[in-house]
Amino acid sequence: MPSLNWIGKDAVERHHKDVPYRLLEPVPALSAGTGSGNLIVQGDNLHALKALLPRYAGQVKCIYIDPPYNTGNEGWVYNDNVNSPEIRRWLGEVVGKEGETLDRHDRWLCMMYPRLVLLRQFLCDDGVIFVSIDDDEFHHLRLLMDEIFGINRRLATFVWRTDGNFDNQAKIKNCHEYVLAYAIAPDRFPHPKIVDPSVGAGSKLNRKTIQNTIIKNGPKNPVSDIVLPAGFPASVRTARIAARRDAWPHYSSSATIENYALANEVCVSSGWSSKSILEDFIAAKFEPVEDSKGQKTRFVITATGAIESIKIREKASHVVSVVSGVGSTQTQSAILEEMGFQFPYPKPVDMVKYFVSMIDGDGFIVLDSFAGSGTTAQSTLKLNAEDGGSRRFILVELDEHIAQNVTVERVKRVISGYTNTKGEHVAGLGSGFQFCTLSEEPLFTADGGIRDSVSFHDLAEFVWFSETGTGLPPAQPSFARGGGSKKRSPLLGIHNGRAVYLLYNGILDDLAIDSGNVLTGVVLDKLPKHDGPKTVYAAACRLGAPRLQREGIVFKQTPYQLQVSV
Repeated sequence: MPSLNWIGKDAVERHHKDVPYRLLEPVPALSAGTGSGNLIVQGDNLHALKALLPRYAGQVKCIYIDPPYNTGNEGWVYNDNVNSPEIRRWLGEVVGKEGETLDRHDRWLCMMYPRLVLLRQFLCDDGVIFVSIDDDEFHHLRLLMDEIFGINRRLATFVWRTDGNFDNQAKIKNCHEYVLAYAIAPDRFPHPKIVDPSVGAGSKLNRKTIQNTIIKNGPKNPVSDIVLPAGFPASVRTARIAARRDAWPHYSSSATIENYALANEVCVSSGWSSKSILEDFIAAKFEPVEDSKGQKTRFVITATGAIESIKIREKASHVVSVVSGVGSTQTQSAILEEMGFQFPYPKPVDMVKYFVSMIDGDGFIVLDSFAGSGTTAQSTLKLNAEDGGSRRFILVELDEHIAQNVTVERVKRVISGYTNTKGEHVAGLGSGFQFCTLSEEPLFTADGGIRDSVSFHDLAEFVWFSETGTGLPPAQPSFARGGGSKKRSPLLGIHNGRAVYLLYNGILDDLAIDSGNVLTGVVLDKLPKHDGPKTVYAAACRLGAPRLQREGIVFKQTPYQLQVSV
């Protein structure tokens, strides 16, 4: 497979491993409500993603990002030629002097590569990532994502008709952008239960039942025989179909319909679009069977002798690669102005909602690490309001001013309701979110020690991720710093049959053991039991090798054996 190369690639291919782990610092004054599971993080998304990884690795089903398009236009809120002070500093530290000579495409690729590598770690087995882009970097992004996610995981390349104002001076008016979609397991991506927004309300695609002929002749549908037994359903009460060879399907003998069913067996010949499903229907004694989309399907003979399928569906599935009718950045900017915000080129709420609605289920996490004004949060909340779902959002925004004065305030108004500049009241969608910043100091000191300020809750996420490569299960309590004083059990959980324990920062107090963070015989006897292999993280171990082997324990000393590979 062709590979993409650029100046600085060697320096950034493993850079995500060198990014230090930081802690999430809740800011109650900027948060709204409690217990929603929604999160807004302000900080460099490279550091924020690394901080979120121990909690959410493998637990995100949908990612939507709208990264800088790298057009060279300095007027973007996100400086879209990737020439901001933060990125200049990052390139200087990571790429070194080479960073001074990188052209803007190389700089953009250096910025995107480690972030995409980290984002991939968040997706669950049936997760999907959507990335918006335009012509300036589309070709580079597609090759980059082919490399990071795998070309065989490319789900689709959507073309979004932007429906905005055109540059009337241009020889060819540009009215589209792209959204690249990659799935961790494309075969597990079900038919989306939605219809292309440009489809009219009266279209048959919106009907509960679909009735179509299955006669289909051509090179891919060679003529073959099917025997229709007596009792096969019909769409009319009575009819007679004469034997024929001049119209499809051919009838080897005459067929009589009485009381909405065939009265005699008959052999018919044609090319078929659903032959195997028809045969299943006959084998099931004319009870409905499921097609490849899971739709209940039955078949009937019509008065003209055609064989038709009748599909019953709970919800239509018709997604095409060209997307239109989902709004424009101009209309969304106007809506934001009515809310009291100035933000150029925001993605339309309905566009992001459309992509999120392609994902099966209604209780998953939606992650956006280039959050901007917060469109992804509003799209998620709006979709929940429409279908009663409980999807959660995680947003990351680099710019402090935008995060606190645009993203947070917009989402608060969407949640609680607001009066726009026209004096109209807009009802709230409900929910809440926690706002966090990143700790100034990383989890570990320069010499590899654990900082004194790190709580058991902080380290537990990191230990679990180090051991399993996944985030703690959703049933575990929130581990954002300051998120409650209730002590956890030293048993963090069981992964693939192995129990993982952590002894740290007084976790043993509840067990009435005064032995610090050391694994001793007394401590072992008090730990929650597990009949199987165990891994115990602690500062020291007083058990000998025979006892450890007998108990099925692998001991790992903190912090020296706390290694994470991502």
